[in-house]
Parts: sequence; C-alpha cells; structure tokens
Amino acid sequence: MTRPDGEGLTDEERYDRGMAVRREVLSNAHVDRAVAHTTGLTADFQDFITRVAWGDIWSRPGLDRRSRSVAVLTALIALGHHEELAMHLRAALRNGLTVDEVKEVILQAGLYCGVPAANTAFRIASEVFAEQS
Repeated sequence: MTRPDGEGLTDEERYDRGMAVRREVLSNAHVDRAVAHTTGLTADFQDFITRVAWGDIWSRPGLDRRSRSVAVLTALIALGHHEELAMHLRAALRNGLTVDEVKEVILQAGLYCGVPAANTAFRIASEVFAEQS
C-alpha cells in the first residue's frame, strides 16, 4: 500500500510524480530547458532532484505549496543561492504568493539573515517581477 508521503512507490513512480510537480511549480519551459541541458555528468543529479526533491519532499501532504515556497525562499536568501532564488521567486508566484507576500518574506528573512541578504533578495525580486510584467 502506498502512503500519501510516497513510501512504497517505485523509483519510476517517484520520478513521474516528481516531474509532474516540478513542471507545475517551475513551469514546463523551465523544466524543458533543464532536461535539454542534461549531460552525462548531470543526468544522475537531474534524476535525483526529480525523484527526491520533487517526487518525495515537494509531494508530501504536510505543507501546501505556498508554505513550501516561503520556506524555500527563506533558505535561499539565508544561504545566498541567488540563481536558485530567482527561479523560486517565479515558482512562488506560480504557487499563489503575491508580490506583497514575497516582500514580507524578504523583510522577515532580512531580520534573521541580515540586511545584505535582504538587499540582494530585493534586487533579484525586482528583476524577476519586472520580467513577469
């Protein structure tokens, strides 16, 4: 019997579920680009993130996607992962966060992660939101 968290699924089923969630959150265009750029060096990593990040973690029932986006944005701001931050800002909008809610996430992260981290996050968010207009 398969549990809601995915335990009991085969690797192929986890991959398929992960790819569906990945496409819903990041967009078909983003995932298609990532898949098209997969090489022999990166193929195992692409399989891993699809199965584990998207098929296991993002598919769990414990948090909705909006809440997961808030957690991811905060972690990326804290760790300075700017390229991933831009990608997940787009995903946050797809997951239903508003620009004002993202602003609040960045302000909250700034309090705990530091002003320079928030300053960079606001710059990146401004660029991402400008391209969305």
